Amino acid sequence: MKTKLLLVLVIIICYSVSGQSADHTYAEDVKTIDAIIEAYYEVVSGSSQDPWQFERDKYIHSSTAVINRLDNSGAIESHSLEAEYIPMGLAPKKDFYEKELKRSVSHFGHMAQVWSAFEIRNEPTKGSNVRGLNSIQLHYENGRWWIDSWTCEMETEKNPIVTEFLNEE
Repeated sequence: MKTKLLLVLVIIICYSVSGQSADHTYAEDVKTIDAIIEAYYEVVSGSSQDPWQFERDKYIHSSTAVINRLDNSGAIESHSLEAEYIPMGLAPKKDFYEKELKRSVSHFGHMAQVWSAFEIRNEPTKGSNVRGLNSIQLHYENGRWWIDSWTCEMETEKNPIVTEFLNEE
């Protein structure tokens, strides 16, 4: 338990120290909806040798961002961005690539809704049949886009959400 608390404290300290230069480093990531969604997928993808991109991930999300995941029965599990990092910091990093397959964007005023189908891969160029659909909510403020929340549901035989989304025109 002490190790977990220490890890959380280290992550929080790293945020406060490194956040000062993030405005310049990641400014291109938040200029457009396309750019922020591309950054979103780049943040979670990489080899086991690549460092976690916690600073960049925090930069593209609003301070109140909520992460939601639906299980096979539709039950939701929600948490903050910081809570997302705890298991990541406690386990060794593995090769993981989340590849976007198709995107649909609705944009009105200062808000946007992005539907994004994706595939989870162990190698960057080798496809898989592990797919899901993200619903990503964004808002535009102070000259940039912010991710406010995202909800993910994985495709199953009984719920072919990604196949249906990919087949829509």
